Amino acid sequence: MELTVSDLTVARGGVPVLSGVNFSLQDGRALVLRGPNGAGKTTLLRTIAGLQPPLTGDIQGAGERIAYAAHADGLKAMLTVTENLSFWAQVFGTNDISSAITAFDLDKLTDRLAGTLSAGQKRRLGLARLMVTGRPVWVLDEPTVSLDAASVALFADAVRGHLKAGGAALMATHIDLGIPEADVFDVTPYRAKPGVAAQDEAFL
Repeated sequence: MELTVSDLTVARGGVPVLSGVNFSLQDGRALVLRGPNGAGKTTLLRTIAGLQPPLTGDIQGAGERIAYAAHADGLKAMLTVTENLSFWAQVFGTNDISSAITAFDLDKLTDRLAGTLSAGQKRRLGLARLMVTGRPVWVLDEPTVSLDAASVALFADAVRGHLKAGGAALMATHIDLGIPEADVFDVTPYRAKPGVAAQDEAFL
């Protein structure tokens, strides 16, 4: 089941930032959002992930199929790496965390408290959560923040594996991850015209 966005208008603080957005994302493919800072990429991703309502338009194939990761790592500081992943696995009704630990090179950190990890290690652990959700569509906002080159490569491998298994990924990133299954979607042509007034249900 593909993710389909039709004639979508999204707003930030009640002000439309993108309008008339249309695209589809098939299983086994990735779509990379591009555009200048402030163009509305984060707002679009949050809307698709169900964290805020669209002003207009329709989103199909999202809902419970989506695992969302943004700038916050979503970790419990007083739990170990293993305990954090086990917690999220239980939340999403899955069991295996070993593949996520290996994929993000966390094997030597399993007993470390998340609060004691470096920024890059926390980021790897936060991204490893994606693999224990069991959800087919990953929606990612600047996923490589705080990652060094080796960790970016691990993340790219994880995405490729997810796509090969039939999953899909929608990402806002400025880094070329070297994923042949990825297409690019530039949001710039969809920027809303200044001065357009609208109401955003999140602020009513």
